[in-house]
Amino acid sequence: MRFYQFVLLVFLGIMSCKKDGLQNVDVSNVDVQFSVERFDVDFYTSNKENLLEIKQKYPYFFPQQITDSISLAKINSKDEQELFAETQKIYKNITPLKEQLTSLFKHVKYHNPKFNSPKVITMLTNIDYDSRVLYADSLLIVSLDVYLGKNHKFYADYPKYIKENNTKNHIVVDAANAIIAKQIIPSNNRSFISKMIEEGKKMYLLDMYLPSISDKEKIGFEANKYDWVLNNEEQIWAYFIEKELLFSTDTNLNQRFLDVAPFSKFYMEHDNLSPGRVGVYIGWQIVRSYMNYNNDVSLQELLNKNATDLFKESKYKPRK
Repeated sequence: MRFYQFVLLVFLGIMSCKKDGLQNVDVSNVDVQFSVERFDVDFYTSNKENLLEIKQKYPYFFPQQITDSISLAKINSKDEQELFAETQKIYKNITPLKEQLTSLFKHVKYHNPKFNSPKVITMLTNIDYDSRVLYADSLLIVSLDVYLGKNHKFYADYPKYIKENNTKNHIVVDAANAIIAKQIIPSNNRSFISKMIEEGKKMYLLDMYLPSISDKEKIGFEANKYDWVLNNEEQIWAYFIEKELLFSTDTNLNQRFLDVAPFSKFYMEHDNLSPGRVGVYIGWQIVRSYMNYNNDVSLQELLNKNATDLFKESKYKPRK
C-alpha cells in the first residue's frame, strides 16, 4: 500500500427562511478561530536530523508502521520533490485559501452555532483525487497537489470530468462538501426521488455556506456540460417521468444519474453531451423550489424534512 494511502487510512481510523434570505446573511460578527499548518512544507523540507521534531508535531501522520527510513526515502524521492516544488509554485502563500476557509467557517457557524472550526493541515497525497479533503471534527486535511489547475501537466492523463475540479478555487467547495457530509443523516428511503432530494439538500447547504461561489463551481460540471443541463432540464425531468423512475428503487440509477461520471446514462444517442450527476442537479432544483415556497423553514427543518413530503410541497417546475 502506498505511503499516503496508509497514512490517510490511519488518520480516518483515529479521527473517526427564503433561499435569498438564508444566503444573504451578515457573518461579519461571527467569530471563528483556526490555524493552518503546512505539513507538506514541514515534511518535504525536513531531514534525518529534524525528522523527530516533525513526527512530534504531526503524530497522526507517523504510525509505528511508518519507519524513519520510509519517511526519509519519501522526502528524498526526486518525484516527490518535484511534486512539492510544483505545489509550492501555487501555494507558497496560502493567505487567499485561509480567507476562503474563514468565510466558509463563518457561514457554517452562523447556521450551526455549535460548529467549531477545525485545524487545517495541508499535505500532498500523490494526487489522490478520491481523498481531496478529509474532515473529522477537529481536523480538516487538504491535499494541495490535487489543485494545481485543470491543465497542469501532472493531470494530462486524467479524465476531463475529474480534472475540471482540480483548481485552487475548488478547495473551498470540497471543504464545504466534507463538512456537509457529516451534517446529513442518510435517509432510509431508497427511492430515486428520495436520493435526488438527499443530494439536493447537500447542494442547498453549499448555497448557504458558499454564497459567493458560482453554481457551476458548486456542481463541478465542465462549462459546456453545465450549459447542457441548464438547457435540457425540462427534457431530463420528462425522461424521469416517462420512464417511471421517480419512485424506483433500482440501484443502477445511482450509477446512471447520481454518481460522479463522465456523463449520465439515458441510453440515448447523445448521452456524452450530458454531465454525470444530472439527478443531483435536479434534486438541487427541487430543494431550491421547496425553500422558495416555504420561506419560514429553517435549515435544520429542511434537513429533517421527509423527501416525499418535500417533493409534494416543492411545486417544482423544470426550467424550459
